[in-house]
Amino acid sequence: MTLLLDLQVAAELAVAALAGLAVGIERERSGHATGPEARFAGARTFLLLGLLGGLAGWLLAGDMIAAGVLLLASGSALTVAAYVTAARRGGEGIDGTTEVAALVVLAVGAASGLGFPLLTSAVTAVMVLILIEKPRIHSAIRRIGDAELAAALQFAVLALVVLPILPNGPYGPFDSIRPRSLWVMVLLFSGLNFAGYLARRAVGVTHGYSLAGMLGGLVSSTAVTFHFSRQSRDEPAAGRALALGVVGACTVLVVRVLLVGAALRPAVALALVPYLAPVFAVGAAVFALAYLRRDDAQEKVQARQDRSPLGLWAAIKMAIAFQVVLILIPLVRQAWGSSGVLASAALLGLTDLDALTLSMTRLEGADAVALGARGIAVGVLANTALKLGLTLVLGSAPFRRLASPGLIAMGAASAMCLWLVR
Repeated sequence: MTLLLDLQVAAELAVAALAGLAVGIERERSGHATGPEARFAGARTFLLLGLLGGLAGWLLAGDMIAAGVLLLASGSALTVAAYVTAARRGGEGIDGTTEVAALVVLAVGAASGLGFPLLTSAVTAVMVLILIEKPRIHSAIRRIGDAELAAALQFAVLALVVLPILPNGPYGPFDSIRPRSLWVMVLLFSGLNFAGYLARRAVGVTHGYSLAGMLGGLVSSTAVTFHFSRQSRDEPAAGRALALGVVGACTVLVVRVLLVGAALRPAVALALVPYLAPVFAVGAAVFALAYLRRDDAQEKVQARQDRSPLGLWAAIKMAIAFQVVLILIPLVRQAWGSSGVLASAALLGLTDLDALTLSMTRLEGADAVALGARGIAVGVLANTALKLGLTLVLGSAPFRRLASPGLIAMGAASAMCLWLVR
């Protein structure tokens, strides 16, 4: 038993020492340990600092608190003294990165000595990556404008301050008003605006909206369709790019439904493949053809600077409109009824495919798997029909010319599969 404990301690100290060595190697490779502006620590010194931290952690774990604190204080004092000396020399670019890295090495070394070598390894890997990527990080920071920074801070306030204080509900008719869920929709629409803004700046209009649409499809392809359809009215010149984002979102939706189904009940996901694989193939083909036919030269002329990267007021209006739809669906169900699993699946699929997938995977009975898969497929078709209606009613003419035929093709493939697969 003693031998095993000794080996464990040795391994933890080795991890602490290797963490210091990794940081020290990076500091030497970057030129901070040699030359007239050399800092106090290279590979060997950092290795020893890591080992010192590991020993301090081991002492702390063994209730030798005074000795452990003394070791950490000594290493920290050495690091601070080195920074003060470098600053007094008046060298250029005294930023303290090496000294701060040394303090972190002491801390992660102590963590390893306390019995957390995995934490030490993870933090060290991230720290070395940050040190190596210094040029790219500084370049990215230089490209951040006031608008992007303000939008990021506003989004943080909306998500981290406003969202937690909103009540869950439900309130109102049919218990359909849920303030926190509604605010999540606002965040989703604003996030799509911001992601699209950043993506367009990075890779252009067509690439940017395509990427934003596919990322949005991982959360809600209906919200993407609703948002991009409305946005195409404000940006007619970007109509084809927005339509491409909608087709991408609807194609990603098929993959999301299959993955959620596989996580909940693999047998239902397997039974879903004949229904959804052709839909995915059609969506991917439409997306690929439209993407290959894009006009890059025209795209550069069409790109514009948004007044607000978040488009918060527009996001709030769209979330309210989405809430109206959520109230109308129960009204329709009450007026016309929803008898039967497939009829209920069609209605639920109009607004929430994830909830539909969850409910269909929980069916019981001899034909539960087949019925559940067919119910999800019916919901996907109903959802596609809803999104087609959104593109036709809300979208601009250039947007409709691509988005509507793409959704019609995907809907036709879905309907054909429901007819053929038994």
